[in-house]
Amino acid sequence: MPVKHLKIDKQFIRDLLVNEEDTRIANTIIDLGKSLNLTVVAEGVETAEQEYYLSQRGCKLAQGYFFSKPLRPADFEKFVQGFHQKLVENNA
Repeated sequence: MPVKHLKIDKQFIRDLLVNEEDTRIANTIIDLGKSLNLTVVAEGVETAEQEYYLSQRGCKLAQGYFFSKPLRPADFEKFVQGFHQKLVENNA
């Protein structure tokens, strides 16, 4: 089975930038993903600081409450439409 993604577990993201060991582990996972040409996904991103740090280190995909709490299907559709609209506006 081919591997395309490497995920950073939320337990390492929770104290990212606060706990030196968790930050080192997250950095190591990102570096490993880069060296293997894998997409790295961060799980459990809850703050703008976490999102910024991870994106600057090269982790381009993330999930967590920073982006949205769990949504009902109809609300998810609205969220995605709004998200895409913001992308269009930001790239105009």
